[in-house]
Amino acid sequence: MDVHARMRELRAEDTNLKAYGLLAPPTRDTGYTHRERWLRTMRFQSVDRIPNWEFGYWDETLVRWHEEGLPKEVDNNWKADIFFGFDPVAHVPVHMGWHPGFEHKVLEDTERYTTYRGGDGVTAMVYKDGTSTIPHYIEFPLKDRKSWEEEIKPRLNIQDPVRYERDWEAVRTQFANCDLPVAIGIGSLFGWLRNWMGFEGVAVMCMDDPELVGEIVEHVTDLIVTMMEYSLQYVEKVDFGWGWEDICFNHGPICSPKLFRQWCGPGYKRITDVLKKHGGEFALTDCDGNINELIDIWLDNGVNIMFPLEVNGGTDPVALREKYGQRIKLAGGVNKIPLAKGKKDIEQELERLRVTAEGGGFIPHVDHRVPPDVSYENYLYYLKVKKHMFGM
Repeated sequence: MDVHARMRELRAEDTNLKAYGLLAPPTRDTGYTHRERWLRTMRFQSVDRIPNWEFGYWDETLVRWHEEGLPKEVDNNWKADIFFGFDPVAHVPVHMGWHPGFEHKVLEDTERYTTYRGGDGVTAMVYKDGTSTIPHYIEFPLKDRKSWEEEIKPRLNIQDPVRYERDWEAVRTQFANCDLPVAIGIGSLFGWLRNWMGFEGVAVMCMDDPELVGEIVEHVTDLIVTMMEYSLQYVEKVDFGWGWEDICFNHGPICSPKLFRQWCGPGYKRITDVLKKHGGEFALTDCDGNINELIDIWLDNGVNIMFPLEVNGGTDPVALREKYGQRIKLAGGVNKIPLAKGKKDIEQELERLRVTAEGGGFIPHVDHRVPPDVSYENYLYYLKVKKHMFGM
């Protein structure tokens, strides 16, 4: 039995889902496919129900929930999506990552911690006592022009044959008459630099060598656009691009909006022009924190779906709809903090979003991965209220 079938079997047998009414069909069914429903939602058209998405869970959250009734076989985000019955998305294969990656090396291994250099070239230390799953980062591979030219750029070779090795006729068949929303990865223009350099490194480079920052962003854009064009020749029509940045904190972005517009605006325009050429009306960016200072730059260059809308970080879907109207599309925006409190708090948070969600162009779901302070009972209640409020 494959994983999909097993998760569906567990779902059908789960008494918790039955108790919360999460196995019942939607109250209305007009016969829309997943793709038609998603497109109509993002076009502010009438739908039988809003698409049902969620963003996932911390590993520790699933461990806790296993003790509270979640089947132990549901042990990662992919399986959880199937188990809870969230609406699927089809992803066009595209190879934009490094090739080759760095060799993974353990540099030091003690009773308390392990220090290693990962496949991403980052040297990090992880403690073994379980007090933190977040590594302590020690060194990053991109430091200056020399390391860019010698260590990083060769791994982003656009002509590398490996990027094109796939059964593309099978891809063509897979996406012919697809009834799911079709997405293609559109990478990251500045977030990748943050990963390769670390926060301090990229912040200093913005001041010390802005020309190099511009060159790197341009090369990354060339790679993304080339790979999109190649992959999309085998797909009849794409619906949206799915990218990310993760360059914002609770007071705003790492770099100034002026520099972000200068460096990344033209790249986003090139990327979204490719999407439009292949039928894609929408482009999504995944960026945590307070994104308000960057939204105009994204919108001006064709990126029109904001995700995951971290409320506590300063990004509120209600305020964004009031400011931008139908120019902006939204996904996320359910503040995760009330989910850890109680049923009344959960109801109030979803009620806060009701008018915005019912107006279209918005798929409400938790504004990041669900943390382990949320009980399984509270999460199931959240899904129940969301299902009934939005017909999911």
